Amino acid sequence: MSEQVSAKAVAFASSIIVVALTFVLLIQGRDLLIPIAVAVMIWYLLNALARAFHLIPLGSYHLPNWIAMTLAIITVLVGLGLIAELISDNIAQVSAAAPGYQANIEILIAKASDLAGFSQPPDITSVFGQIDLRSLAARFGSAAAGFAGSFGIVLIYVLFLLFEQKGFDKKLRALFPDSDHRGEMRGLLHRMQEQIQTYVAIKTMTSVLTGLISYGVLKAVGVDFAEFWGFIIFLLNYIPTVGSLLGIIFPALLALVQFPTPVEFFIVLGGIGVVQFLIGNVLEPRLTGSSLNISPLVVILSLALWGSIWGIVGMFLCVPLTVIAMIIFSYFERTRPIAILLSGDGKIEPR
Repeated sequence: MSEQVSAKAVAFASSIIVVALTFVLLIQGRDLLIPIAVAVMIWYLLNALARAFHLIPLGSYHLPNWIAMTLAIITVLVGLGLIAELISDNIAQVSAAAPGYQANIEILIAKASDLAGFSQPPDITSVFGQIDLRSLAARFGSAAAGFAGSFGIVLIYVLFLLFEQKGFDKKLRALFPDSDHRGEMRGLLHRMQEQIQTYVAIKTMTSVLTGLISYGVLKAVGVDFAEFWGFIIFLLNYIPTVGSLLGIIFPALLALVQFPTPVEFFIVLGGIGVVQFLIGNVLEPRLTGSSLNISPLVVILSLALWGSIWGIVGMFLCVPLTVIAMIIFSYFERTRPIAILLSGDGKIEPR
């Protein structure tokens, strides 16, 4: 009995050490691991797009896989080019419009002070005098250029992943000569690939839809930089819960400082809020179904955990990373209880 207790204590202590070392590796090696993780997600996106192009019916004919992948790569590259042009154009426009926004903020504060009964509004002129918004816009542009440079490394990783994916099966056969073990590992990798590709495809589609409809709302109201905010809403939609809230608040705040009355603020707040609610809480769950099977509480906790480890990139990748962890945990008997806790309904697919 004492030997069993001792063995369990040793196993528990070993697990704690492994978890601690894993977190140390994730934190200390994030400069190396983050580009690789982003590259893997883009690789999944490319494969999901290629599969979608391949499934397009052309009579009894379907596009060959290599043509479908070529179209997927062209689609992503064109999208990245449009994004880069959109960001560079809007940085200059924000810099030019900044003085007008500052004047509107002063007017809003004066009105709010009158409503609150203050005899004199707070003096914010000196505060704004110390803030050079044009300089901030220029710094943002430099940061964007730095991100573009690091993104070049990501694209190189993606390129090599595409080159390597044809040889994955050969390497799997070499690593696992036993057919049973190879079948188990192939099933594990297949589950992981299917669920991540499903998530990336559905999330991308709903994010595009959210960004386009939100752009329409902003354009109808007359909010500045509607195209830019539509793109930002599209990006933020990848971050669970928090991203949707930020996608509502940021454009609404711009409407508040752009227009002399708060009417447009409430229109934007309500319009985009309804869009986010309908797509995020009605359409997306219907499309996703139970394919991911992750507890909503686990999603929030993973958002906080990966955000604290890898920052904003961790927030974007928290759901795929949690799906991968849950599938791996479900593969081993000792860690299956962890996978059950991470799941939404306690049901884990058999090995």
